[in-house]
Amino acid sequence: MRLPSTFGFAVAGIAVTALALTGCSGSAEGAGATSDGTVAVVASTNVWGDIAAQVGGDLVSVTSLITSAAQDPHSYEASAQDQLALSKAALVIENGGGYDPFIDSLLSASSNSDAVVVTASDASGLLEGDDHNHEAEEDTTDDAAEDEHSEDDGHNHIEGFNEHVWYSFHGVEHVAEEIAHQLAELDADNAATYEANYEAFAAKIATLESRAEALQASTAGLGVAITEPVPLYLLEDTGLTNKTPDDFSEAIEEGTDVSPTVLQETLALFTGEEVALLAYNEQTAGPETEQVLKAANSAGIAVVSFTETLPDGADYISWMTDNLDAISAAVQ
Repeated sequence: MRLPSTFGFAVAGIAVTALALTGCSGSAEGAGATSDGTVAVVASTNVWGDIAAQVGGDLVSVTSLITSAAQDPHSYEASAQDQLALSKAALVIENGGGYDPFIDSLLSASSNSDAVVVTASDASGLLEGDDHNHEAEEDTTDDAAEDEHSEDDGHNHIEGFNEHVWYSFHGVEHVAEEIAHQLAELDADNAATYEANYEAFAAKIATLESRAEALQASTAGLGVAITEPVPLYLLEDTGLTNKTPDDFSEAIEEGTDVSPTVLQETLALFTGEEVALLAYNEQTAGPETEQVLKAANSAGIAVVSFTETLPDGADYISWMTDNLDAISAAVQ
């Protein structure tokens, strides 16, 4: 998708807002300006930080607040250093959808009233009845989804929505487009560069989408078990069908107990031929997920590990390429 040279486009439903001047007082003078003249960008995780860096190139300075697989965005406690970084940002990128609520606290306490916020869950288009929103109720209308999101200010958990939008190539392309648009608004002199960088990134995303579609020939009729819905967009884009009881993956994601009945239903997936692989989230392992992992290994079912943040030394494209390689190897 090529951007107009003026970046005069809009993505429906995107919530891009100025930071409200609430909480602490102080001057926002110089916010967004860096000593080397680049645009200061703060991202909640290194996933969005990497995407911003690919779109912004040498024209941006990106600070990612969560950079380790050992840090859980759901329960992350922001530091004074994080607050300082955000206070100097011209652009803030959050995931939204209830995934990174610590950003709410930072925004409400910030004295930076000039920064622009891109909420990935909104910009992805997945909240608006997109076909990728597989977990949404069938009778949920676009307007209802938008109303619920607006009421929650885009940060609280949205029932039926899989907020892990960075595992949707389609969604990520839209987020990158919006980042490019906002950077061009902030730094109009370099709009053409942001456009070119976005187009180069979008071309790589298109290659990933083609690979995922090609995998569908090998995954026809195959099921998958998951410990959490983190990689579900990607798994379904490759043609796999989620067979996991919703009550199991929801309990793991929310950190609540799994009932014995639901656990047994989940373990039973590995005694027959219902699933071809187990998608295992390494960042939220616990007693129940370890039982599921053991059952998969005992049954000789392939296990593909996924993470929520970038592995060390990887960028978004290489990370997702490795994920597709792992899925391909598991179903061949």
